[in-house]
Amino acid sequence: MAIRALLLDFNGTISDDEALLCSILQELFAEQGRPLSTEEYYERLAGLSDPEIVELWLGPGHEAVVARKVELYRERAGDGETVGPEAREAVVEAAKHVPVVVVSGSARVEVETVLEAAGLSDAVSGVIAAEDVEHGKPAPDGYLRGLELLGISAEDAVAVEDSDVGVAAAKAAGLRCVAVTGTMGPERLGAADEIVPRLDPGLVRRLIPC
Repeated sequence: MAIRALLLDFNGTISDDEALLCSILQELFAEQGRPLSTEEYYERLAGLSDPEIVELWLGPGHEAVVARKVELYRERAGDGETVGPEAREAVVEAAKHVPVVVVSGSARVEVETVLEAAGLSDAVSGVIAAEDVEHGKPAPDGYLRGLELLGISAEDAVAVEDSDVGVAAAKAAGLRCVAVTGTMGPERLGAADEIVPRLDPGLVRRLIPC
């Protein structure tokens, strides 16, 4: 069956930034007296939305911490350098043939800042961000919104993810899901339909035969 759209996670999939996210959260959580280790970030928090990460670690009522995280991320990733050449080429190549929608647990302004700096704004047909859904990954809300935006069914699209909760969200939405291993090892991505090293043009050409 021909693929009519590609739904891409952002952090860790398009943008190679999980280590940066971890360091920002470690800085902010230490200021709140609740230190976060690298192991704890990848084990418990990677792939969740910004608000959910902060609430899970600090409890409710820390909206200022969420806002500060957004500021720091834009300061440190706003030049677009976290999007490597292979990922950038992959998005551009995909967009020549099908709509590309980003489905992220980050704030819209974070995603759009990086996409613009990386020269990908015109290649992306839409962004579903943290503020667009009631429940973040592993709930399917973001992917369902992406499908609704495009007016297509799940069998007409493929998702690409980098985390176990992201894979769970895509599968719960009925999507075929390819997982990349930059953030987590294959042992945590086993629910995906396929596991590959990275998002690159070769993967796109295989998913969307031209």
